[in-house]
Amino acid sequence: MATYQCTACYFPYNEADGLPDEGIAPGTKWEDVPADWVCPDCGTPKDNFTVVED
Repeated sequence: MATYQCTACYFPYNEADGLPDEGIAPGTKWEDVPADWVCPDCGTPKDNFTVVED
């Protein structure tokens, strides 16, 4: 499972945790997050998230 981060506000999306408040179940892979999803903090499109390297 990977973590992705908004390039505008640094909001993290962790695949293991999902975002239940946004309707995204835990374990949801990044590629399965809807294409029209936007950052819940700043509204940045999904395309502007990058993978976080450990």
